[in-house]
Amino acid sequence: MGQCCSKTGPDAGHKSSNNTTVPSSFDDYSASTAGTDSVVSTNGRNHRRQQNPNVSPGPSSAANGHHSHSSKSTPAHSFAASPFQSPYPAGVRPSPSPARTPGRKFRWPFPPPSPAKPIMSAILKRRGGTATGKPKEGPIPEDHGGEENEGGERPLDKSFGYPKNFAAKYELGKEVGRGHFGHTCWAKGKKGELKNQPVAVKIISKAKMTTAISIEDVRREVKILKSLSGHRNLVKCHDAFEDAQNVYIVMELCEGGELLDRILSRGGRYTEKDAKSIVVQMLSVVAFCHLQGVVHRDLKPENFLFATKDEDAPLKIIDFGLSDFIKPDQRLNDIVGSAYYVAPEVLHRSYSVEGDIWSIGVITYILLCGSRPFWARTESGIFRSVLRADPNFDDSPWPSVSAEAKDFVKRLLNKDHRKRMSAAQALTHPWLRDQNCTVPLDILIYKLVKSYIRATSLKRAALRALSKALTEDELIYLRDQFKLLDPEDGFISLKNFKTALLRNASDAMMESRVPEILNFLEPLSLQSMDFEEFCAAAISIYQLEALEKWEHIASKAYENFEIEGNRVTSVEEIAKEMNVGPAAYSLLKDWIRDSDGKLSFLGYTKFLHGVTLRSSNMRHHHHQ
Repeated sequence: MGQCCSKTGPDAGHKSSNNTTVPSSFDDYSASTAGTDSVVSTNGRNHRRQQNPNVSPGPSSAANGHHSHSSKSTPAHSFAASPFQSPYPAGVRPSPSPARTPGRKFRWPFPPPSPAKPIMSAILKRRGGTATGKPKEGPIPEDHGGEENEGGERPLDKSFGYPKNFAAKYELGKEVGRGHFGHTCWAKGKKGELKNQPVAVKIISKAKMTTAISIEDVRREVKILKSLSGHRNLVKCHDAFEDAQNVYIVMELCEGGELLDRILSRGGRYTEKDAKSIVVQMLSVVAFCHLQGVVHRDLKPENFLFATKDEDAPLKIIDFGLSDFIKPDQRLNDIVGSAYYVAPEVLHRSYSVEGDIWSIGVITYILLCGSRPFWARTESGIFRSVLRADPNFDDSPWPSVSAEAKDFVKRLLNKDHRKRMSAAQALTHPWLRDQNCTVPLDILIYKLVKSYIRATSLKRAALRALSKALTEDELIYLRDQFKLLDPEDGFISLKNFKTALLRNASDAMMESRVPEILNFLEPLSLQSMDFEEFCAAAISIYQLEALEKWEHIASKAYENFEIEGNRVTSVEEIAKEMNVGPAAYSLLKDWIRDSDGKLSFLGYTKFLHGVTLRSSNMRHHHHQ
């Protein structure tokens, strides 16, 4: 549930989509958001954000994401099932949408199936709503714990094991925000280290925890908040308490307001210089979370707060209510997030930390131009736009935005999650190079090196040739990562990977079992890598393919491969290398030159990329 109480009008005041004004810029955000709810959570603890009209602001205007607001927030909804099956066969890219501008209405040749219907149906079912969509209200007495519910199921255990002395340690002030499952109050400490210190207290009603999933989500949110520590852009969690009615999460008070407010106060957009400062802070804390094995899953301007009202106040990431622990190679399948910011692969129910990078891309797009890259009047329209439309980089103000900034956003908003930069990589992008960013250790390096170690000799030779064709832009990131591994006399081994990872470890990293990836790097205990081989091991072919200069890099790489790695091969050997069956022989035949039996340029690039074949006799292999 995270910082769940944020800006929007009361539920009853939401406009229908028929009455919603199409925003031409981010200035119209509040008008349009009122008519289109955002996705999404399969966790059953979803909420519309709402403002209590009877509550005046407390001592703080921003209590860690729970404010008394106007109607600007992106509320989250929840559902248990996928809204729709992927409309595309495996390996087939989505076709571009006719709607290329965020403010335009979609015009389709025929009415597409609405993915919103099963979503909203599931939302009503999970929230106990009626046909009107209003959730059932009213407390669920705790003393019903010994009874069975209507379905004869065992009663829910709403005991969290948290201390029960909240009232003895904190004095509550005025309410500063309200959501479907709870509210947030300003408070101050009565004793101990926080005596007389202002804090934000999120109060989550146990009466609203009507499913086992919603209870588990509260446990996980508190666990994540407590286990993540050590980053200046991360909101601090002081403690958690409970009593018979509520769970109380005591957190750092952020008094500077939401990033959303600052965008709107600047007329809907930032200058490039000011946007860079914001984006660097977002990337830095998200890179930290990803290294610890935590994926946020609901990044948006409302979930970044400023610590103080100062212009240069640090930004804090909040609301870990939809977050989860994730192992390096794990894929998640529950659809969570907020509609405007949700990544395509999340809608396809197979995603990892790259979904957070997409969300940062959406936020950066908004910061630079004041419009959303994906927009529609309805949730299903937003989903179609996310899946099929390309962001508009042609209309004003984009012609006056630097080429580096546009390239940066495009590399975050690539619909193929494998081609997106990681958060740590993005910090080394040319657009941010003048920010003197501190580049953190990247968990992506560990995943790529794991893949390289398991590769065949021919694949390694192909990657070595590719690494020698890299340009300075790519080498900057690789040098930073190699340096973070503390090479000894220019070489790294398993010890370096282990030491570097555990140096950054938090309780969250252990909970996510991130260090288990070191087991796959065991061969490096008997051998070492110099920087040249590290470059071969730590590059992603997919990310390189997304570059405008890819053809030049590939051509140069093939020249290197011809000199050092190309050799006589056969269709059968290539099929074995690619882990595909005889049905693929006719395709692979085109990869080998008739003149000498070696890989052609086409064969080399296809071999690096891997194949996607949809026959029952063929397998899709090669995931880095």
